[in-house]
Amino acid sequence: MEGVSDAYPLCDFAAESISPATSLQFDLSNAGICSKKAGKTKQVEQVISFGPQVKPGEIVFGVAHIYASSNDTFIHVTDLTGRETIVRITGGMRVKADRDENSPYASMLASQDVVKRCLELGINALHIKIRAMGGTRTKSPSQGGQAAIRALARAGIKIGRIEDVTPIPTDSTRKKGGRRGRRL
Repeated sequence: MEGVSDAYPLCDFAAESISPATSLQFDLSNAGICSKKAGKTKQVEQVISFGPQVKPGEIVFGVAHIYASSNDTFIHVTDLTGRETIVRITGGMRVKADRDENSPYASMLASQDVVKRCLELGINALHIKIRAMGGTRTKSPSQGGQAAIRALARAGIKIGRIEDVTPIPTDSTRKKGGRRGRRL
């Protein structure tokens, strides 16, 4: 069995002491390092923390993208660049009935869940970007948007800037409904 130590460079046993009839037992608990001893090893538990590395008392900002349409309210928190999603919860995830998805109550429940997750990850301040449907549809956010902002502020999150990012066209395509409008 020549060349065994060449094939297993991490093992610290001698190649001469192995015969073909010998059965080998390896303790692989040391991340790939083989040893003859089957002694007890201390396992160190690593604490995994997600989110930014923060010092106590430091203000860490995220961005809350709130989309308040007439059917639902989305609260999507990202990092400052907008690339990394931290938490995304809608009003429809918090209530059972479809008619309640855009209600202020559903928005408040969603905001409370968002705050809980943000504080777990060390984000304690938010810039808010609120958006309505825009385009040829309504340009003002629905009732759930304001309730979401109020619930975020009441739950202990510091509010940075509030910005309306509703897409407003300079000149747009024709609005739906036809020449005589929607007839009931």
